[in-house]
Amino acid sequence: MEERYLGRSGLKVSAMGLGCMGMSEFYGAADPNEAIATIHRAIDLGITFFDTADMYGHGANEELVGKAIAGKREQVVLATKFGIVRDTSDPIKRGINGHPDYVRKACDASLRRLGIETIDLYYQHRVDPSVPIEETVGAMSELVKAGKVRYIGLSEPGPETLRRAHRVHPVAAVQSEYSLWSRDPETEIIPACRQLGVGFVPYSPLGRGFLTSRIRSVEDLPPGDYRARTPRFQKENLEKNRKLLDTLEEIAKKHQMTPAQVALAWIYAQGPEIIPIPGAKTIAHLEENAATLKHPISFIDVVRLAQAFPPGSAAGDRYPEDMMKLVGR
Repeated sequence: MEERYLGRSGLKVSAMGLGCMGMSEFYGAADPNEAIATIHRAIDLGITFFDTADMYGHGANEELVGKAIAGKREQVVLATKFGIVRDTSDPIKRGINGHPDYVRKACDASLRRLGIETIDLYYQHRVDPSVPIEETVGAMSELVKAGKVRYIGLSEPGPETLRRAHRVHPVAAVQSEYSLWSRDPETEIIPACRQLGVGFVPYSPLGRGFLTSRIRSVEDLPPGDYRARTPRFQKENLEKNRKLLDTLEEIAKKHQMTPAQVALAWIYAQGPEIIPIPGAKTIAHLEENAATLKHPISFIDVVRLAQAFPPGSAAGDRYPEDMMKLVGR
């Protein structure tokens, strides 16, 4: 698989990464054995860029990824995140912690769960408004000096926060939700990344599965699926959003591609510095996503898709209200 650099950082990764979150929770039940087999298959396909976080499964996802890469450490670039603190008694409640002492403790805990000595790319998962970004990034910089982290990143920051962070220590990558139906980053954060030479890593580039065109109603989601609580997947909003898919499905049929592949191809058409990390819990979905790189779409199709999914066209926010307050800060 083609490799690309994350901005001007010097960190080289595969042109497509693998988001591992769903292998542990949020999107219905997952099979750990299938998840590990999927990670191994990804490595076979030349995918080297794997994304996890300490809050996925309360640490279980890091443990799973660590188990999967055991004996294969030199073949992968591993990204994980800190900063979202979960309440064990309330699965929905979230807190944010960017205090320097917590940064150090969180890093050590992630290293233990992953079974590695150094994290390749360490993101602050969400910006803590109670702690100046300079203090949080200063602690992350100390981890780089200590050899515990190679590169640092931010997830869902605002553009000014990114600039302030970058003045303290070079930021290798920004991770934000970006897809045909989540185009907000085009306004400020992607231009800021380009200006600063920071790589941009879209998570949920398939719209949490919506752009696969397989979710026709909320009843299609498995029991306990996190998406059933999010505004865009509520019945009335989902019915409106379904109408957005007509052009995507038409282009997919024309090229004998799946809607997921067309949605990913649109992401790739936005620039070589953009490196998506679609999630996959099974080998079949992984292989479907990976095949996208063999099927670029035309400029005309890129424009048609952009017109079919204009910014702000999705009905409903991408997160519940309390979680929306945590992005773009």
